[in-house]
Amino acid sequence: MKALAYEKAHPLDEFAVELTDVDEPRPRDADLLVEVAAIGVNPGEAAIRAARGAEPGGRVVLGWEFAGVVTAIGPEATGFAVGDRVMGTGDFTRDGCWAERVAVDHRVVAKIPDELAFADAASLPIGVLTAWEALFRDQDSLPAGVNRVLVIGAAGGVGSMATQLLKTRTSAFVIGTASRPESARWVTEMGADLVVGHDDLAAQQAVDMVLSTARTGEHLDAITEVLRPFGHLSVIDSAGPLDLGAFTGRSLSLHTEMVFSRIIAGHDAGAQGRILTRAARDVVEGRLRPIGTTTLHGLTADTMRSAHALVESGRTIGKTVIVV
Repeated sequence: MKALAYEKAHPLDEFAVELTDVDEPRPRDADLLVEVAAIGVNPGEAAIRAARGAEPGGRVVLGWEFAGVVTAIGPEATGFAVGDRVMGTGDFTRDGCWAERVAVDHRVVAKIPDELAFADAASLPIGVLTAWEALFRDQDSLPAGVNRVLVIGAAGGVGSMATQLLKTRTSAFVIGTASRPESARWVTEMGADLVVGHDDLAAQQAVDMVLSTARTGEHLDAITEVLRPFGHLSVIDSAGPLDLGAFTGRSLSLHTEMVFSRIIAGHDAGAQGRILTRAARDVVEGRLRPIGTTTLHGLTADTMRSAHALVESGRTIGKTVIVV
């Protein structure tokens, strides 16, 4: 089959991803084999492309956000049938969905209704799951006493879904950051009660929780200033160390989030499939909206390079999706 692959880690200006022939995926017993119809593109994948190369003689196929159609089912995979329309993530230790087909553990996949287009579905999984786990942990609600939440990077994929989840599933007052007029408009559309610039973080009243989606280290002083004592900081980026000395005297809780933790550690990975099933229903019933803002077409190196240029610009609103 065809897939977008590369051998050596490389920066965007030396983009070396090529459309090439690769072996068909070999599904495990708990896997689904999915014909990929649309791909969500994420900043994390661009970061991996720049840092991770293949073993000698190998190649890397990235991509862990997709929508498509089930074509085969492993003997231990339950709840699905050939022909089901699905969306999901995967496991970043395995080949991803920048390909015609992907093998994926059925527990991190959800059926999508006919009313939900593949492109819209592909914009959801990473943002929904990352935001859900960062905000709600292993439950369906915010930690006790959290009534005021600041989302840093609210115009991005995770920030967009976090704002929507907060407004549809909690009574929290949501403050979102945005740096440009167009991103501020988007954050307001997502439901934020207040939109502020990144330079205005420390001017906010005390908040109970901060969800930081990017450049946490740069904002850490302002974050600790705005968080109330015994407040919560959820972090999804891992670029560089955090100086936790800033927490001294604040009794803050730190929660780090990585969307693949459940599947890699084998810790109730099925929870992710259930969250995605709920999200698909919420979209169809109007409680959530897809976050795709840029749609590109074709499983080609040029299309993927364009997508990576967008996500590396730091100015992306919502999600970039490629329709295969």
